[in-house]
Amino acid sequence: MQVSSLNEVKIYSLSAGRSLPEWLSDRKKRALQKKDVDIRRRIELIQDFEMPTVSTKIKVSRDGQYIMAVGTYKPRIRCFDTYQLSQKFERCLDSEVVTFEILSDDYSKIVFLQCDRFVEFHSQHGHYYRTRIPKFGRDFSYHYPSCDLYFVGASSEVYRLNLEQGRFLNSLQTDASESNVCDINPVHFLFAMGTAEGKVECWDPRTRNRVGLLDCALSSVTADTEIDGLPSISALKFDGALNMAVGTSTGQVLLYDLRSSNPLIVKDHHYGLPIKSIQFQRQLDLIISADSRIIKMWNQDTGKIFTSMEPEYDINDVCLYPNSGMLMSANEAPKMNIYYIPVLGPAPKWCSFLDNLTEELEENPESTVYDDYKFVTRKDLEDLGLAHLIGSSLLRAYMHGFFMDIRLYHKAKMMANPFAYEEYRREKIRQKIEETRAQRVQLKKLPKVNKELALKLIEEEGEEQQVTRKRKQKNLPSLLKDDRFKVMFENPDFQVDEQSEEFRLLNPLVSKISEKRKRKLKILEELEAQEQEEEEEPEGKASDAESSESSDDEKGWVEEVRKQRKLLRQEEKVKRQERSKEDQQTLLKPQFFEIKEGEEFRSFKDSAKKQKLMKKTLGDRLKLEEKLGTLNVSDTTVGSKQATFKLKKSEQQKKQQEAEKQHRQERKTLRRSASHLKSKRGRGRLFH
Repeated sequence: MQVSSLNEVKIYSLSAGRSLPEWLSDRKKRALQKKDVDIRRRIELIQDFEMPTVSTKIKVSRDGQYIMAVGTYKPRIRCFDTYQLSQKFERCLDSEVVTFEILSDDYSKIVFLQCDRFVEFHSQHGHYYRTRIPKFGRDFSYHYPSCDLYFVGASSEVYRLNLEQGRFLNSLQTDASESNVCDINPVHFLFAMGTAEGKVECWDPRTRNRVGLLDCALSSVTADTEIDGLPSISALKFDGALNMAVGTSTGQVLLYDLRSSNPLIVKDHHYGLPIKSIQFQRQLDLIISADSRIIKMWNQDTGKIFTSMEPEYDINDVCLYPNSGMLMSANEAPKMNIYYIPVLGPAPKWCSFLDNLTEELEENPESTVYDDYKFVTRKDLEDLGLAHLIGSSLLRAYMHGFFMDIRLYHKAKMMANPFAYEEYRREKIRQKIEETRAQRVQLKKLPKVNKELALKLIEEEGEEQQVTRKRKQKNLPSLLKDDRFKVMFENPDFQVDEQSEEFRLLNPLVSKISEKRKRKLKILEELEAQEQEEEEEPEGKASDAESSESSDDEKGWVEEVRKQRKLLRQEEKVKRQERSKEDQQTLLKPQFFEIKEGEEFRSFKDSAKKQKLMKKTLGDRLKLEEKLGTLNVSDTTVGSKQATFKLKKSEQQKKQQEAEKQHRQERKTLRRSASHLKSKRGRGRLFH
């Protein structure tokens, strides 16, 4: 159950919370209720008070025992028994229902107007009879004295169906091209219908003649309203014998007295959406009007907003349970909303426990989910020494900070600053003492924070007061007395830093003006010290303090800016000199470098040469390589250039080449020695 408050009017949403699937067993439902807090705390006032997809209309029977609702998909009607707090029956229909009416005190006689021009009658056991009207219908009303049904729709005629005779009667011919809504006064049975042209026609059922015509479209346009197109009538409702409320397609509600053609009051919803439902609450003289986005309750005498509700989904219909504070709505969602507003009236007798429940909630307000947690930023964690907890389960990331347990926060704060409570206690005692001192008769004292700024404001106020007295104007409010700027003269965090570079450059004349104020501050401090020592002596006066001021204030601000810049440069030079002295005092430590395998250390000049070569352009590097002989550029017969170059060999490659040369020489020597031996052997054989 959700609780909201607007204009100090509490609204309890009884249908809030998640709904359990129908196919779950009772055992699984109980297990889910134990695990999930939201499911356990929800209130299911009427079991399965919902539709499969969308609910379009909702009504209450005259005896108050049955609540009936129609919706889709598939088109159906569901009847709920309030005495059993459950569903009584469900009936599926052939087509969608535009609107319906309960003719009896209970559910035994119901009439449905469907979107395919059919009118269907249901009795207590189910479907009873079905007939069809010539044009598509949009609304109908039942005239109890004559048992006539009046149908309005996409036609200029109003069709009459007599239920006693069981036949259609002569229709009423109107001046309208189409009609949207209709209603019959419950006292004198005057029939009224709202047209697409923004007019309301009133007919007398006894004579079947028109007795009145109201141009509501013209009356709904005021100086504050902005409309697109001609407003048509989208809602109509009678209250008593003389009052009638009309809703337009552009979001205005007009309240009429039938004795006047001008509206008593025009209320704009400011959404530009058609008004879908109008209800009267007689106990508090309220009108409940609803469009697809909002339900508004406002006083019918003054037009002042009483309260309002904005559901999550679009609204199709609103029904006020009679003589109670319960309100129901059909929405573009499966679940139908139920609201309980104790200010409107008591709970219905079938759910009287709601009064006790709401009283307990008001006496014991529940703490929110975040009451047991503290929001901290990364800087706060570093100050508390808990930065190492980032990423653990003790901190929950949220926006630009984290949520942590309030108990852990208090423990860490006590360990980081054990004397925080003592400082807080001293600050509170000081504030109490200052509050008691403020009640005494005191002289004008300057605040402890931003004294020079306060003195400047006091001087400017004195000058302005003199000007306003001469011109006879009203005095402007003082910044020192304004509560919005009170903290600036109490909290030391708001102290103006006059030594900062920005302050000195943006305020070149501050140095001259501040000298005056500093002198005055010294004089005032001396006077306060004298008063504290000798309370009986009269107040001292500053004799020659102001007269001894120099006339240097008239100099241009350009010179002052130059002086300030020179001072800033001198300060920067001093800082640089200090840094250079510190650098000279610091001893340089030797650095060691590791040489890669296969390379020999020659000198640091090679690396310097390489860096210089890398900085040179490609053309310069090519010229150097041509001089060294590693690169040769020549012109070809085609006209292009041909470049031949030699790759530089590393130390390892040179060693390998030397080893290969030695190996080749050794093999050559071996081959020569072998051939020499063979030749000797051949000679010996010849001699033998």
